[in-house]
Amino acid sequence: MGKILLEMKNITKTFPGVKALDDVNFKVEEGEIHALVGENGAGKSTLMNVLSGIYPFGTYDGEIIYEGETCRFQTIRDSESKGIVIIHQELALVPQMSIGENMFLGNERGNKNAINWNETYGEADKYLRMVGLSESSRVLIKDIGTGKQQLVEIAKALAKNAKLLILDEPTSSLNETDSKALLDLMLEFKKQGMTMIIITHKLNEVVYVADKITVVRDGSTVETMNCHEMEIDEDRIIKGMVGREITDRFPKRENVNIGSINMEVRDWTVHHPIYTERKVVDNVNFNVRRGEVVGIYGLMGAGRTELAMSIFGKSYGSSIMGILYVGGKQVNLKNPREAIDAKIAYVTEDRKGNGLVLSNPIRVNTSLANMDGVSNKGIIDADKEYQIAVEYKDKLHTKTPTVEQNVGNLSGGNQQKVLLAKWMFTDPDILILDEPTRGIDVGAKYEIYCIINDLVKAGKSVVMISSELPEVIGMSDRIYIMNEGKFVGEMNAAEATQENIMACILQSTSTGGDE
Repeated sequence: MGKILLEMKNITKTFPGVKALDDVNFKVEEGEIHALVGENGAGKSTLMNVLSGIYPFGTYDGEIIYEGETCRFQTIRDSESKGIVIIHQELALVPQMSIGENMFLGNERGNKNAINWNETYGEADKYLRMVGLSESSRVLIKDIGTGKQQLVEIAKALAKNAKLLILDEPTSSLNETDSKALLDLMLEFKKQGMTMIIITHKLNEVVYVADKITVVRDGSTVETMNCHEMEIDEDRIIKGMVGREITDRFPKRENVNIGSINMEVRDWTVHHPIYTERKVVDNVNFNVRRGEVVGIYGLMGAGRTELAMSIFGKSYGSSIMGILYVGGKQVNLKNPREAIDAKIAYVTEDRKGNGLVLSNPIRVNTSLANMDGVSNKGIIDADKEYQIAVEYKDKLHTKTPTVEQNVGNLSGGNQQKVLLAKWMFTDPDILILDEPTRGIDVGAKYEIYCIINDLVKAGKSVVMISSELPEVIGMSDRIYIMNEGKFVGEMNAAEATQENIMACILQSTSTGGDE
């Protein structure tokens, strides 16, 4: 057994109406990668927020021992001064500032009177090379992709002399290539003696990098598995997380009854809203039928979200050209309100930024897209709004003591259910789901898959955009493959394999994006 770097003893943390952590114990050895896994709402992020000082000493019970010393952190600066650095799921970077400015924001190089810019950019460049980035630290954050922004966050942590690096869902916004590169970087840091805690719902990543795995369920630690002493696979981890074996990740759809075309897009082209000469969607054609799940898969930057948003009342892009048919009729939807009236719903991939109002309760969020459904002559009927919210909470099995709970206090999976409820309350015929299970655990994913199956069973049409190939293959009746703004292939469920889909993308890239 190696030297214990961190020990958290008997940690208990309570929020109004909820015990988030109940007598949790957690040990991390020096120089290991320790995975912390559990369903949404299990308490993983809360435990790390206690450790990092986001929840200060005095707001929880228990003890934190780090490097043999009892710590009582009051702020995140206190923990960072000890070399404990947390990288959150939502990147904390300022798009309009340079990489170097972001890396030392709040940790500036210089003296009280002035920032030493030569030192700032010189040090930033050094740390960027350490994480494998060749960009100049003078480049603006907005001009680099999400994968590189994640590496900037890691370089920023290294610049704070991190000894214990905590990564919360580090690959949730990355494609498979960038995810693999980040995991390999973690393994390289481990060789250099760094200790890391990783929180992720991607269990294949846990198996790939972790030395130990601690499972948290319902706010309590269930078990810690040593990956060097026992055979660990994804099914074994799932059993620990949910307390039972899940034999099928994707629920079977019974009595499949695919009907007539419900939405059709012809010759659809969208230009970038700022760089208007650039096509982000290039002459796309597709359709979705009643009772059908159509998947759209592509690598990061393929144009999937841009396509979805442009269909949803032209909420993205400029110079949008093409023809849209809904229910067999040609329509020109000029804004999201007209799209909602045409019975189209768009469930955004960015639930926290664009999908929900985190500071408002579940009750308010549920009715946001259909205020007419809870009002009379322009006046909201609070009782009806409450009743509707409770109905959807029960229908979707949202875990919350009350619909008056602020959405920001819910776990990611339960926030996703509120977002689905918001759009289901509009009674759409066509649902466009953009990354509907991003950042949520295997149990919550299964529940959302069941909701999707119920929707198509009722004759709705679902377009599902996902970066997870097994999910697209497991849930779709047909799959369109997108690359560089174009649709480069179409497959039915029977012929869709990960190898066939990736081969389609690679072939289209090598031939300039044409089918």
